[in-house]
Amino acid sequence: MNDLYSRHRQVLPDWLALYYDEPIEITHGEGRHVWDSAGNKYLDFFGGILTTMTAHALPEVTKAVGEQAGRIVHSSTLYLNRPMVELAERIAQVSGIPDARVFFTTSGTEANDTALLLATAHRRSNTVLAMRNSYHGRSFSTVGITGNRSWSPTSLSPLQTLYVHGGVRTRGPFAELDDRAFIDACVADLKDILGHTRPPAALIAEPIQGVGGFTSPPDGLYAAFREVLKEHGILWIADEVQTGWGRTGDHFWGWQAHAQSGPPDLVTFAKGIGNGASIGGVIARAEIMNCLDANSISTFGGTQLTMAAGLANLTYLLEHDLQGNARRVGGLLIERLRAVAAQLPGVREVRGRGLMIGIELVRPGTDEADPQAAATVLEMAREGGLLIGKGGGHNTSALRVAPPLSLTVAEAEEGAAILEQALRSAY
Repeated sequence: MNDLYSRHRQVLPDWLALYYDEPIEITHGEGRHVWDSAGNKYLDFFGGILTTMTAHALPEVTKAVGEQAGRIVHSSTLYLNRPMVELAERIAQVSGIPDARVFFTTSGTEANDTALLLATAHRRSNTVLAMRNSYHGRSFSTVGITGNRSWSPTSLSPLQTLYVHGGVRTRGPFAELDDRAFIDACVADLKDILGHTRPPAALIAEPIQGVGGFTSPPDGLYAAFREVLKEHGILWIADEVQTGWGRTGDHFWGWQAHAQSGPPDLVTFAKGIGNGASIGGVIARAEIMNCLDANSISTFGGTQLTMAAGLANLTYLLEHDLQGNARRVGGLLIERLRAVAAQLPGVREVRGRGLMIGIELVRPGTDEADPQAAATVLEMAREGGLLIGKGGGHNTSALRVAPPLSLTVAEAEEGAAILEQALRSAY
């Protein structure tokens, strides 16, 4: 392993982050478990950054991929593609967007990039509203709208970005307000911004902020925003790269917690739909999707191999009600972790819904972030046989817990016990 780490450092960028003081090589997985090259077995509570959505080595997916690879792997979007059409039909059906069109990409970054292209072309504006503490990808345009300094390496951007309040409920200038007053204050902030700028193309928002530490506003905030946006013709882009496909348990899409004013104009997705296959995409009303007046294709977006994986994965998720499992098992896991947190002075908050859970850490007796404690818990959890993630935005440190949606009650209890020991080792 040390040899592989050395080789990694010789040929890959210094900014390509690795977890752990002694990075591990994951060689194979099954169900909710993975193994490293030293033979150690881990319960996986991060799923390759919320990407292994159903299970590792899910037989239905591996069979579909193998059969498709035996026929044809790729042809590009210049030719009719049956798996792509079939998956697009399924996604349009479950999208909640009327007259939906679907365009496939290879990643969430590319999906958000495409949504920004569509919105700015449709609206003839390069001004975009985004949320503070947000993350939307690593391309030039998506870095330009990312409201998280840790993931924004340049201030250059093809877009004029204006950041509004609301993505973080328990920090910031409105944190002490109750939910209704919080929403009202954020709406007032949005209205104020709109009075100082040229008409924006769109608001882009994650229903639950992923990299930012699984933070979210009160339910209904984006519905209230939507009412203001409609008055100005501004589009709403819901970034569902991490929240989509039932992960939150209560809803199939994260935006449905804010559905009182109707669905978004555009939804972006990626990660879990492919269960590890490289799939991203945009769902939009036909009038928006069809607004481009120049040719466009995708060489690898919608390729037959990944579409076969996505179709098999989505079918399995729906037929086995993994959204319901995320709600039931995730609810138990959150309550278990909150009981642990109540005994530890360094845990500021356990938040989230379904199997998307954030644990914010602070220095005991303060409200200050504790990144060292987060690193310690990450290491100790790995030593105990559990893989988790971490994140956070401005002056925050958070652990991210997001297992595959087929997690069992027994596995949730096992993971919670390991995480409890790791947390106690840090405090």
